[in-house]
Amino acid sequence: MLSNVIYFVVFLILAFVLSIAVKAITRGVEAKQIIKDEKVQDLKNENENENHNLEVINQIRELKELYDNGTIDENEFKKAKDKILNNLS
Repeated sequence: MLSNVIYFVVFLILAFVLSIAVKAITRGVEAKQIIKDEKVQDLKNENENENHNLEVINQIRELKELYDNGTIDENEFKKAKDKILNNLS
């Protein structure tokens, strides 16, 4: 009879420890997924910033071509370039 009670108590302790382990593993998996999602979002943000920077560079190159072709004068070139650069902030 006493041995049955001891086995039952040991079983309860084991079940409790296993439930704690499962919770810890679940939290670890969730945290890993959150970190992965944050990294993916950071990469997306970097790509968006990179694409925006390339757009700005291309706009300035187009302005430079217009200036070199004589379509716009130096004053117009500077104003347009300043406008593009001011839109960055």
